[in-house]
Amino acid sequence: MREIGFGVVGAGTWGGVHSQVYAYTPGARLVAVADADEGRANAVAREHGARACTDWRELIDDDSIHAISVVTPDFAHYEIALAAAKAGKHLLVEKPLAMKVAECEEIIAASENSGAHIMVDFHARWAPTFFRAWETIRKGDIGKPRHAYYRLNDRIWVPTEMLSWAAKSSVAWFLGTHAVDTVRWMFDDEVRRVYAVRGQGVLKGLGVDTPDYYQATLEFRGGGTAVVETSWIMPNSMPNLIDLKLSVVGDEGAVYVDGSHHRAVEKYTATDAGFPDVFVVPKIWGETKGFAVDSIRYFATCIVSGEKPMVTGRDGLEVTKVVVAIEESARTGLPVEIF
Repeated sequence: MREIGFGVVGAGTWGGVHSQVYAYTPGARLVAVADADEGRANAVAREHGARACTDWRELIDDDSIHAISVVTPDFAHYEIALAAAKAGKHLLVEKPLAMKVAECEEIIAASENSGAHIMVDFHARWAPTFFRAWETIRKGDIGKPRHAYYRLNDRIWVPTEMLSWAAKSSVAWFLGTHAVDTVRWMFDDEVRRVYAVRGQGVLKGLGVDTPDYYQATLEFRGGGTAVVETSWIMPNSMPNLIDLKLSVVGDEGAVYVDGSHHRAVEKYTATDAGFPDVFVVPKIWGETKGFAVDSIRYFATCIVSGEKPMVTGRDGLEVTKVVVAIEESARTGLPVEIF
C-alpha cells in the first residue's frame, strides 16, 4: 500500500482529532500541523510525530503532503482551501466550505482544474442514528418524505467561552450547515426557497455581536419542506452540550432521531446529571472513536485508495447557498429563491 502524506491546518480540539486519524490510518502519514499558535501546533505535532509550523503556506509548498485538512474558524477557510486546491492537494474542509457562494465555486473550479478531490466534513452522515433514519427513508419504509423538523442548538457556553471568534460567524454557519446538509441528505433533494427569521440581543448584551438563533423553513424542489432551528443561547444547565432532534414525516410513516437525550448512558452525581457522549467523539481505551472520527478516516482511506469521496465540494456549495439565503431572508424579512 502506498503511503500518502497529510497535513492539518488548525491545531485546536478538532484539528487534533484530524491529526490523530491521519497518524493512525493505514497508508496515511501525518507530515505536518500548522497553527498560528506555535505552542498549540507543537503540542499536536509532537503527539503524533509530525512537523509543526505557524504558516499554513509551508504545507502547500511541501511536495510530501498530498492532502490537507482545513480545520480553521468558519471565516478562515477560503484562502487556505483555494491555495491548496490550486496546488493539487486533496482537501477535507470543515463546514462550511466557504461563507460566500462565489468563493465555494472558485475552490471547486480550482480543484477540478488540478484534479484534486474535495470533501466537506458533514460528519452527521456517519452518525449511526442519522444513517438508520436515512436508510429507512431510502428503503421506502415511510413513503415519500413530506416534511421534516430539525433542531440543532448549543449551550450559550459555545459562543461566549468556547469560540473566541463567534462574532465573526453565526449559529447558522456553525450549526446550520450541518442541519441543512442533513435534511438535504434525508430528502435527496435541493432547496429552492427559504423563509427565515432570527432573534438578537442576548449574545450582543454579553459582548458577542452575532444573532442568538435562526428559524428557517426550507422548500425543496421536489415539494417537501423542512423547518430548521439553530440556537446559541440554550442554558448551560442542559445535561448535554447540544440539543438535537430530527423528525421526518412521509406519506406512509415517520422516523425520529433524538441525538441529545438518547439515554444510551445516563450519569447522576451529587451535583449534576447528564448523558455522556457515546456517539460523536467518545474516548475508548485512550483513543478517540465515534462518527466524527469515522468521517475523517473515510476521507483518508479514499485518498489512500484513490477513490472520490461521496461527499464533495458541490455538497458544500449547495449548503452555503442555503445558509446565505437563510441570513438574507432573516435580514430582509422576505423569502429568498435559490438557483
